[in-house]
This record gives sequence, structure tokens and C-alpha cells, in this order.
Amino acid sequence: MSNPFITRTGLVALLLWLTAVAAWAQNITITGRVLNTAGQSQPGVTVLEQGTTNGTSTDGEGRFSLSNVPGTATLVFSAVGSVTQQVPLNGRTTLEIRLADNQTELNEVVVTGSRATEGRSNILTTSPVDVISAREIRAFAQTDVTQILTYIAPSFQSTRQTVTDGTDFVDPATLRGLGPDQVLVLVNGKRRHTSALVNINGTPGRGSVGTDMNVIPPAAIKRIEVLREGAAAQYGSDAIAGVINIQLKDDTTGVNVSSTAGQTTKSDGQLFQADANAGFGLGHRGFVNVSGQFSNRSFVDRSGLDTAPLIYLGTSGGAYPAGLSSQQKLDLKARDNALVTQNGFNRRDIRVGSADTRTYGSYVNAAYTLAPSIGLEAYFSGGLTRRTGRSGALYRLPTAVTQSDPAVYPNGFLPFINSTVNDGSAIVGLRGQVFGFQADLSNTYGRNALRYDISNTINASLPQGTSPTAFYAGELAFQQNTTNLGFTRKFTDVGLLPTVNVAFGGEFRVDNFQINPGESGSYILGSRQVNGAPAAAGSQGFAGYRPSDALNQSRTNVAGYVDLESDVTDKLLVDVAGRAERYSDFGSNVSGKVAARYSILDALALRGAISNGFRAPSLQQRFFTNSSTQFTSGELREVLTTNNNDPITRAFGIGPLKQEKSTNYSLGLTARVGRAFTLTADAYQIDIRDRIVLSSQFSRGNAAVAAILTANPRPGQNPVQGVQFFANAVNTRTRGVDIVANERLTLGADSRLTLTAAANFNETQVRSFNSSTFIDNNASLQNTLFDRAQRARLENGQPRSKINLSADYGYKIFGLNLRTVRFGEVQTKDADPNRSFIDQTFAAKWVTDLTLSAQIIKQVGLSVGVNNLFNVYPDRLYLDPNNNEQSLNYSTLDATNRGRFVYGSNQFGMNGAFYFARLNVTL
Repeated sequence: MSNPFITRTGLVALLLWLTAVAAWAQNITITGRVLNTAGQSQPGVTVLEQGTTNGTSTDGEGRFSLSNVPGTATLVFSAVGSVTQQVPLNGRTTLEIRLADNQTELNEVVVTGSRATEGRSNILTTSPVDVISAREIRAFAQTDVTQILTYIAPSFQSTRQTVTDGTDFVDPATLRGLGPDQVLVLVNGKRRHTSALVNINGTPGRGSVGTDMNVIPPAAIKRIEVLREGAAAQYGSDAIAGVINIQLKDDTTGVNVSSTAGQTTKSDGQLFQADANAGFGLGHRGFVNVSGQFSNRSFVDRSGLDTAPLIYLGTSGGAYPAGLSSQQKLDLKARDNALVTQNGFNRRDIRVGSADTRTYGSYVNAAYTLAPSIGLEAYFSGGLTRRTGRSGALYRLPTAVTQSDPAVYPNGFLPFINSTVNDGSAIVGLRGQVFGFQADLSNTYGRNALRYDISNTINASLPQGTSPTAFYAGELAFQQNTTNLGFTRKFTDVGLLPTVNVAFGGEFRVDNFQINPGESGSYILGSRQVNGAPAAAGSQGFAGYRPSDALNQSRTNVAGYVDLESDVTDKLLVDVAGRAERYSDFGSNVSGKVAARYSILDALALRGAISNGFRAPSLQQRFFTNSSTQFTSGELREVLTTNNNDPITRAFGIGPLKQEKSTNYSLGLTARVGRAFTLTADAYQIDIRDRIVLSSQFSRGNAAVAAILTANPRPGQNPVQGVQFFANAVNTRTRGVDIVANERLTLGADSRLTLTAAANFNETQVRSFNSSTFIDNNASLQNTLFDRAQRARLENGQPRSKINLSADYGYKIFGLNLRTVRFGEVQTKDADPNRSFIDQTFAAKWVTDLTLSAQIIKQVGLSVGVNNLFNVYPDRLYLDPNNNEQSLNYSTLDATNRGRFVYGSNQFGMNGAFYFARLNVTL
């Protein structure tokens, strides 16, 4: 006979067990706190449900909340500098976790520069890699990717330009002092298409085609990895200076919205920006992360119009020159007032400064596991961005009779260049296990288009009083499609080697470049003449692309690569890579790389690399042609840019463009002192042969040039005053050193401090020239192919040094970020040696940023701060006053007059102090 007590007890136990099982089986919400070994809160710790993409991160007090978690799940806690910990829930709904310090994981794990199946800390790699986290990206009020990198990565440099046509809207960006087209940009490890724009004006990167990184919303970025090493053998053409890999967000932690507003102390440069990011799980098998951005930035006016007459706009732009009589000053003031009152201009509409821009951008990053048993996953990422802008060209004085029309603009006018940049991209792929290899098949498509519309302008050659005042001037477009197939596998105990990581694959790419002409009025030569000579054809400020400029050119590229990496011993890591490529338009190239890292001690290692690389000439450099008005040696000139197939270029003895070839050397050390201090120092030398540059302007004033231009006229347009073209004209050597030091300190309960010191020192020298027989045989042309102005721009147009010092302090819910950056000096020179008196050195300057932040509640954070705290400006640019048809004539510049003129291209912009506030909301 059964015992009733035992029976009841068994039933109760069974009921409790079934209840527990039911509780574990259903999804629950887990809350808790993460501390370090000293019991202090750990903000920014990643909390992830094992085997899924369901995750979150801890707040400023180390607290977290994670919903939709099975009671039987295991949570994974991870953070830089800490040992990753796996915690089974066993039905618990609250946790307190203590993470132990990890001496070997104090730095970010990187994927750029190595195809190993397991990532390495950036101080354990064979090549130097900077890692910029999402937290660093949003710490200050720089809101464009290029500006963010300029103030964080010392080897990276980009400055907003002014009065440079399309370059006003696409910032030239460089790495290690080389060109914008000598750094390769990746997104999620896949090649990013370049901009359609070729920079033909007098700015850093003249003659180059870069990548417009500013079309990527910062809200979409998880981190940015900057590989400071030649990597053409690993990633292909363009990676001479290094690689920038933008990793997109892939979390599922809900919705984050932020809004930033600010302006300069001169009440211009107003910024309003709204960002949003949302991450969602797909049934524990994938994720979708969506980001969006709206940004509106108004112009910055630093023309000095409050104290200067408009006659000097675009030239001196400062106070009245010394030595003028009272009557002369009154005459200029009267003209100034007439321009404002009679022509209806507002001073704010006649300016020299950065452009108005408005940006709408969106990005999606997603992945979904199709077959868990073999790890087969489909992934997608893509974005669309539209950016409109408006910038001023050079002011056309009423005395510039061939460029103006008194019936339309009796007091002169300022043309405006209105741009529209449309950028789209998509990456789609499959990855999974194939015969023991990690396989990745992908297709990447991207397109960038730049449209020009010119307003407040005229075509002066049309009959007097008949010219429209606005024109569509044409469009540039570049598109690229890249198909990749890659395999990676780590082998163990391969002969005498304990491990060998093998990677190999292939790539097929199609590039296409188009020029679409503008409306006829933007380029035609009409019948109007001034003093017996034709008036200027085309829209002033930016003449439209002509039907003769129109083109649609494509090429293909086939490549194969092999990459081997081995821990030869416990102390020695070796990486060997090779790549072969064939371009349909100029032939083949093979490049290779050998890199190694040797641990002298556990906390001290040497690393170095030797590689050769190449950069194929871009389609834009090979085929671009147009006519533009440029300010050169103190005068406005109509300048013709011809491609290398043009009879004019061939008449100068310049042949087809060929690839640039480079040899890279680097040697560095990495060290760790104590628990959290790290130091890296890497020296490098980069020799580039047959470097592609845009030549100096060959003037019609030279008899040999005039003969060529006369023999090859351009029907339907004015005779040009100068001609320029692309050529493999110079051989250069760049030497430098990068130094980065980090320290993480714990100052007390709930208090933390991160200190960073980083610096880049570099020098580029032109070692020799590649000319032509025709130029060499004409003594008057020998210094024109690459004149002193172009050489100074290449050698000294970017800072030769940059130092970054920063401190990130946090106490409970409060944070303070302080950063100061020293931009080294730059130099400019005039093309004409007889005008060397206006050569100028712009002094080095420190620019300091400060941000204060508070996490008011878990869902709401507020930041306030100032960029350029001490309102530092670059040196002003002084120019020869004998230009632009000015009636005043003085031939020398003394110390009194210097510093009274406009700002030109410089190291860090001309905005001055910028105050801002940012609100962050997490849902």
C-alpha cells in the first residue's frame, strides 16, 4: 500500500520541477550589473546571449537589461581588457558579474591587415592598425567621417576646401602624407568605390581621385580600422599608403537616436544633425541594423568683409592696404556700398569660406543564417546618400568686362556652384564552410555621381542683356562592380610549423566613368565681343561640360591572391602575401609582401614588413577633359585639361598613363608596461616610381605652347590661356614614424581615465622627374611640367607632423573628453619664381576640443562642448595685389600688411570655435 505522504511529496516535487522547467523554457528578462575585480562598475561591457545576436551593453553604472532570453540560455560578457566570461542562467533573472583583467587583451581585436580566422589584438599584429570605436566617433562634434579621422588618427589628414569647384564638396583625404588615391577604403572588408570627382584645382591631392567617406552616416559605424602599411599585395591597387576599413554596426540592442546642434562664435557655420540607429534580431538566426542621418550645415564666411571693400574679395580680403589716401579709401567704400545697395547683395551672400551642405543618408547591415549545420549565412549591406551644396566662386568685378555683362550685373557678381552628390552602394554575399574552409562569395556595387548647377552667373558671350543667370553644367559619374570569392582555413601541425593560416581567392571588377554634358548655354561661345575680342564663353564660375567632353569609358580587372600566416614559434609570427592583377586597359602587375613580428620579451616585440605595390591610373585620370576658369599666378585664366589620348597631350611628348609602382619598408616595436600601458612606434619608407600628377599649366604666352594650341583649336570656345594634363611625371620618397601610447587608469570607485598620446612625423621629397623629349628640348618648358607650386603642394601641402593628446575621464554617470591636436606647418609657393615674395609658411597650431557629458537616466544622455576651445585660426593667406584687374598697385608686402588677407587651403580649416549640444536617447 502506498504511503500518502510520499505520494503527496512526489507530486509536489514533480509539480515544482515542471514549474521550473516551464519557467526555464519561456523567455524572460535578465537584469544585472557588471563590476571589475576591484568592485567598480564596468560601462560598455557587451552582454550577448550565446549563439545568437540578441545582446546589449552596460550603462555608465555597469547595469544592463536583456529581454527575450530563454531561462536555459548562457550569457557571454566581454570587454576590452577583460577576460570573457560565460554565465549559464539556470533560471535566474538577476546577475552580478565580476570580470577579471586580461593582460593580453587590452587592445582592440582587428580584422584588417590579416586574413587569419582568429582576430588579433592590434599590438599583436605584424603591421600597425589604429582602431577608432563608435564611442570615440561620437565623443566630439566632428560629424563627417573625414573630420572625425583627422582629429583622432595622426597619420590621416583632411581639410574642408574653399573656392575649389567640386572639391568644395568632396574633401581630399590622405594617409601618411601621400595622395587621396593612394589609400584604399573598405566597408565590411569589401572594396569601396571612389568618387566621380577628379581634383584639378590648387588643393592638397591635386590631380587625384579619392573616396568620399562622408557619404557614410557615422551612426552606422561600429568601428574604423586604419591599417598604416602598404597592402597592395593583400587588397589590390590603391593600397600604397594603407587601408581604411569601416566596419558597420551589427548589434540588435534596440533604437538609439541623437541630435546635435551648434554654431561658431561668429554666428555662422550652423549645424543641425539628427542620427538614428536601430538593431533587430531575426529569430536568433540573424540581425538587421538600420541607420539614418540628416545633416544641415550652413556656410562659414571668413572673407573679412566687415573691414574690407568688396573689390578685394577673393584676393586680399582684409583691411585697406597701407598707403592709400583718404580719398582712395572713400572711393572704395562708395563702391562697396554700391555693390550692397544697388545690386541687392547681402554681405553674407558674397563670401569666402566653406560651403552650405545638406545631407540625407541611410545604411542597412544585415545577416541571416540559412543552414546552421554548415554555418551558411547570407549577408547584405547597402546605403543611399544625397548631399546638396552651395559654394561661391571668385567674384567677377564690373571692370572684368570680358567676364561680365553690365546690362545684367552692373556692379559685378559672385557666381555660385550648386552641387548634388548621389551615392549608392550594395554588398550581397554568402559565407560558410566548404571542405573545411571558410568560404566567402560576394558582389559589391557602388555608384557616385556629382551634378553641377551654376546660379547667379551669366554666359558673357551671349548678346548683351540676354544671358540666363542659371545653368545646368553637367554631371560626372563613376560606378564599380566587384565580385569576390575567398577561402580561409587554419591548419595545425603542418610539418615543422605549429599553425598555418591559408587564404586565397580571386576578384573580378568592372569600372565605368561617365561625363554627361551640360545645357548648351553653359558652354557655348556666343557672338558678343568686347573691344574687338570674344567675351568669355560658358557659365562664369564653372563652365559646363561640352559634348566633346562627354564620354562613357569602362575597363575590367581580374586578380588572384594568396596569403599565408604562421606562428612559426611562440615568439615569431610571419605573414607572406602575393597578388597578381590584369587590367584590360594597361596590362598586368604582380606584388608581394613579407611581414613578421618577433617577441623579444612577453611585453616587448619587434615588427616589420617589406612589400611592393602599385596603383593603376583611375579612369578619371585617363579620360577626364574640360575647360575651367582658374586663379593662377595672380590672374584668372581659362585652362584646358586634356586627357592622354588628346593630340595636344601627345604633342608635348606625353604617352599613355601607366601604373604607379611602390616599394614599402617598415620597422617598429610594440610594448606593454604594467597592466594597461601600451606603446607602438613604427618607422616607414615609401618609394613611389612614375607617380601620376596633374601637370602645371603650360601658358599660351610661351611660343612653343602657343604653336601646339593653335594647331589644335577647340571649335566653339574661347582660345585657352593654359593647358594641363596627367602624366607619370615624378618619383618620390616618403619617410616617417608613427607613435601611439595608451594608458588606462582606475582612480577610485566608479572612476576611470584613459590617456592617449599619438603622433605622426613624415616627409615627402621629389627625388627625380620623368619628362619628355619635346619638353627637355625646349628650355623654356623644362620647369613647367611640375613647377615649384606643384612641388611645394606635394612636399609641404600637408602637415609634416601631427600630435594628438587626449584624455577620457568617467565618474559614474558623468564623462569628460579633452583633446588637443597640433597640426604642423605647411607651405605654399607660387609657380613663378619671380613671384617668390608671396611664398608663405603657415605656422603650426594647437586645436583643442572639450566635451562634458552626463547619462541623465539610462535612456537619455546629454553632451555639451566646444570644438576649437581657444578659437585658434590658421595664418591668413596673403596674395599679390597686382591681380584680378585691380586698379591699386603696390609691389611689396611688409609685416604690417601680412595677416590681413583671406584664409586659403590650410591645415585645419577656418571656422574658429564651435559650440554644440547633443542629446542621445536609447529606446
